[in-house]
Amino acid sequence: MGAIYLIRHGQASYGAANYDQLSANGVEQGAVIGAELLRRKISFAAARSGTMSRQAKTAEPVLDWLGEGALAKEDPRWNEYDHLGILAGHGGLPSEVDPRDFQAALDGALAAWVAAGESSPCAETWPAFLARVTAALDELDAALRKGENALVFTSGGVIGTLAGHLLGVPEIGLLRLNRVLVNGGITKIVSGRGGVTLVSFNEHAHFEGRAARLLTYR
Repeated sequence: MGAIYLIRHGQASYGAANYDQLSANGVEQGAVIGAELLRRKISFAAARSGTMSRQAKTAEPVLDWLGEGALAKEDPRWNEYDHLGILAGHGGLPSEVDPRDFQAALDGALAAWVAAGESSPCAETWPAFLARVTAALDELDAALRKGENALVFTSGGVIGTLAGHLLGVPEIGLLRLNRVLVNGGITKIVSGRGGVTLVSFNEHAHFEGRAARLLTYR
């Protein structure tokens, strides 16, 4: 069977003027991911990335390690939800910059976003987000031939939601699984006659041992 490997982007730049860029840790994490996939000796027939800088810039060193000359094909359906828009639409932006305060505010806003469904004031509602990420997965799966593998460079909310979707609980995926995803974690989805199946989630042994200093969640 073929497989789709969902890679969460490297650490972004929390607190910087431009969040959507890799931190120094994020750049290093990309090399570690590439080395890990090279160690596994997996061949990939396709690579996809969202259009966000932190996703595309994670893809570049990984594909270099794998000897892939082409860049990942960008598809905005793999982009993360608009966290600032969701905060503004469901509770407002937190006044404090402490990461714990920000995360608590985001958790509450995401829960309200899901509960609001189509009535959310956000430009993209939870049902619309769920529809676009599942459509991206379904289309990629359909494009792969028997035994072929694909790489996708995306974000925590997308991966958590898809993992939850494959387990029958997309809301839990967004609100719970999303919280534990590490930067550079690897989630594996197998494609077979019965469709797509989640077989591993958030693998991050490549950030243990000597690389433990690079283990980050945000």
